[in-house]
Amino acid sequence: MRALYCGVDLHSSNAVYAVADDQGHMLFRKRLANRLPTVLEALAPFKEDLKVVAVEATYNWYWLVDGLMEHAYPVRLANPGAVKQYTGLKDANDDSDAGFLAELARLQILPTGYIYPQEERPIRDLLRRRSLLVRQRTSLVLSLQNMVMRQAGRSLSWREIEQTGETLPSLLREQDILPFIAREQIDLIEQLNKKVKLFEEKVLEKSKLKPAYKGLLTLPGVGRILALTIMLETGDITRFAKVGNFTSYCRCVRAKRSSNGKCKGSNNRKNGNKYLAWAFVEAAHHAIQCCPKAKAFYDHKKAHRNGALATKSLAAKWAKAAYYVMKRQENCDLKRVFG
Repeated sequence: MRALYCGVDLHSSNAVYAVADDQGHMLFRKRLANRLPTVLEALAPFKEDLKVVAVEATYNWYWLVDGLMEHAYPVRLANPGAVKQYTGLKDANDDSDAGFLAELARLQILPTGYIYPQEERPIRDLLRRRSLLVRQRTSLVLSLQNMVMRQAGRSLSWREIEQTGETLPSLLREQDILPFIAREQIDLIEQLNKKVKLFEEKVLEKSKLKPAYKGLLTLPGVGRILALTIMLETGDITRFAKVGNFTSYCRCVRAKRSSNGKCKGSNNRKNGNKYLAWAFVEAAHHAIQCCPKAKAFYDHKKAHRNGALATKSLAAKWAKAAYYVMKRQENCDLKRVFG
């Protein structure tokens, strides 16, 4: 029985499929439209012998990976950030990229990513859309505050803007246009407040809360939304062999290269999960306000570095604590966190 390996270089409207045998000989290479029936028909002659189908983890991999797995194909999600071809290649293209993925699979050195369970993905994506609404709301609030500062020379918080209510137009010193802008932006912000709350209610209604959720709530500064974000973005905590793997995934470690005590450059600091990075920084900000030990740690780091690095150091502490809370399914112990 022969062993075959397939590499897929996936794009928005099409993908290149390359099938190689266990000797590295290319048996099939073709560009196919992004239609599952077309893909299944093309791969059908090789299905029984395929050991790995390596799909490049682009933004639109859901439909292909889910469809192939439903038809019992041995799918692996290739991590594009870790797949590096020889830099001296004269001509690199989609065909060579797909063939290279097949070759890595054949040699059993394919760097893979996590295939998040299909049934849990909509809940995680719902929480991500809630985050998008929050960013849009924040952008509108900042825009309104800047306009008030420019026109009235006053710095007002959103709560103060709400309280000024009808008197806000008089602060803007404009008969028509600027008050109109202010009223419309306030209306948009209030609508977004309602939508954010609606999204939060839907997430809580549909989420299957794991035992780790209650443990995450014992982390100072972590409320319902942050606990849900950490739980859903992490997925299966056992996929992280060590706490360092998890903190790296959360973007809570430095991304630099050094040799003989000298800095030789930086690595890709965006490798990892941006939503977890946001969640732990938010948790650190809240913890500084409500946890004396966290405040003392932050002040010590800030005295030797700066506020941003101090916050990131505390976020790394919280990421490590969250790892053990989820791994051991226990409550947070601040004595362990700070030693």
